[in-house]
Amino acid sequence: MGLFGDLFDGFSEMNRFKDTVFLKESSGLQKQHEALSRLASEFPDNEEIAKELIKVKKGLEGEKEIAYRLGKASIGMYVLHDVRFVYEDLTAQVDYIVVTPVFTYFIECKNMIGNITVTEKGDFIREYSYNGKRVKKGMNSPLTQVEDQREVYRKIWEDEQTGLLSGMLAANNFYYFRKVLVVAANPDTILNTSKAPKEWKYKILRADALVRQIEYDINHCADDDPYKNQKEMMRSAKRYLEQSAKDEDKDYYAIYRDKYCPDSQPAEENGTGGSESVESDASDLRERLIAFRTQVAKAMKIPPYYVFNNEELERLIAEKPKTVDELKQLKILPPVKIKVHGEGIVGVIAND
Repeated sequence: MGLFGDLFDGFSEMNRFKDTVFLKESSGLQKQHEALSRLASEFPDNEEIAKELIKVKKGLEGEKEIAYRLGKASIGMYVLHDVRFVYEDLTAQVDYIVVTPVFTYFIECKNMIGNITVTEKGDFIREYSYNGKRVKKGMNSPLTQVEDQREVYRKIWEDEQTGLLSGMLAANNFYYFRKVLVVAANPDTILNTSKAPKEWKYKILRADALVRQIEYDINHCADDDPYKNQKEMMRSAKRYLEQSAKDEDKDYYAIYRDKYCPDSQPAEENGTGGSESVESDASDLRERLIAFRTQVAKAMKIPPYYVFNNEELERLIAEKPKTVDELKQLKILPPVKIKVHGEGIVGVIAND
């Protein structure tokens, strides 16, 4: 069919591709949560650990909310979660990179308690209640933060440009095709951008408006040059992964323990080998729960995290609910997971 046939086939393929593909799902925040959950069970009276755990948990919940929204979209996109770029002495940690048929988005997730107002000068003001009092204070601009992250990536990208003319043309369109977004993930947050600079208003939004904004951008891109087919999108997304730095292999348990309780011993340690016994029991329960999850996932032909994800696994190990009612009260799992898998999960724990 020639050139026009190839183009037609490419766009037809793009029209068929409506899925959301997560090329990278792992997150350093997940590892931090697992480490802090373990420490919280060992040092139940340590308030600093409890506060840090709440903070990390909020951030993790926010990132999961964005993943949920993107996963429901019918646009056709590739998603990378928690991507780190390193250029010389500069480092950028991007919450999400989303490659769509036209634009690529660098997304900064914020999941904070309280409301956020953006002033005409571009200042971010946060308001929340604390101990019965209303607190109003400024905060670092998350929009500047994600723009800085994009700048670090740009330096990596510029070093790879070889052809002078093509490189200049691509540089002129770098910012246009790589957009930045700040997403407030807390559903209770009131986001006021009515007085924000005009060019900012569509860059700062709530999670429930994220997919709608992406759809709007694509539908109003006029004569822009989108990816011709799904393979080009996938190749671009994989390139971001290749350009990114490997995940840091940090021992978050050791880091947080040294920070918050360097001279303390876990509550279970009593000089009789109790700590080793507790760790052994937890490891055994973890293995049996993972085996249960794998078995159920295979039998039902579903992803393992549909049974329970790693965060939920650590909470199950820490809380050890022995009945379905107890599992409901602890709110470790959403109702649908409890309904389908609750009996089996508590059965595994009860035999601990």
